[in-house]
Amino acid sequence: MSLQADIEALYDREPAAIDRAEALKKFSEFKFFLNRGEIRAAEKKAGVWLVNHWVKKGILLGFRLGALQDVSIDSRFRFFDRSTYPLKTLSAGDGIRLVPGGSSIRDGAFVARGVVCMPPMYINTGAYVDEGTMVDSHALVGSCAQVGKRVHISAAAQIGGVLEPVGAMPVIIEDDVLVGGNCGIYEGTIVGRRAVIAAGVILTGGTAVYDAVKQTVYRKSSRGPLVIPENAVIVPGSRPLDTEWGRSAGLSLATPVLVKYRDEKTDAATALEDSLR
Repeated sequence: MSLQADIEALYDREPAAIDRAEALKKFSEFKFFLNRGEIRAAEKKAGVWLVNHWVKKGILLGFRLGALQDVSIDSRFRFFDRSTYPLKTLSAGDGIRLVPGGSSIRDGAFVARGVVCMPPMYINTGAYVDEGTMVDSHALVGSCAQVGKRVHISAAAQIGGVLEPVGAMPVIIEDDVLVGGNCGIYEGTIVGRRAVIAAGVILTGGTAVYDAVKQTVYRKSSRGPLVIPENAVIVPGSRPLDTEWGRSAGLSLATPVLVKYRDEKTDAATALEDSLR
């Protein structure tokens, strides 16, 4: 049987029917390829992002197989987690700059050469972070999130993952995207390459994004997730609460607005400094 078939068979079995020793051996093989980025929770094929359901099943299987384990640093810094998901083992030869100060990368995450991790930040299992990306202070890359090359995830930005349900699209951040400080990108949102998400923008499955250039609206539908177009520049905005009481009270709703598409001025303002990497 293939690794995929083995993982799916184990996932479908009742816990009492699983040979735990054999299952842990198979999960270890699965996690080896997950750590190397050779299998991913989602992939772009023929221009379309698709969920690899079996990979998400494998990650969930690991939680099912893991026992709660004491992973404390010492008597004062106490930590307890699943035995199947310790911290990722790294060395200087991996080419990842993990700056001291309270950051963690969980085993089962792929982090490519040239990635910079500023403290404190966290990358969860199943995430994929590609070359040259910077994960800034207080930033999160959630479980199964897919982050492309040369992305800047600014301070306090939250990139949600989406591990469950297994069929749900995780958050996707394509190449050369700038995610501004205090942004939140959740619930399977796809941010197209070279987009700029200005500080404070929140994107979720329920968010409508208004394109002031093309005079259209982007939102999640039954056909797919919220997709931010390539080269889009998104800033925080607002729109009136269109009810009688809302109008009388002067209320408005926070609304991301696409104000323009990238140009030379945007490129100059968002250029990555190679010397930092």
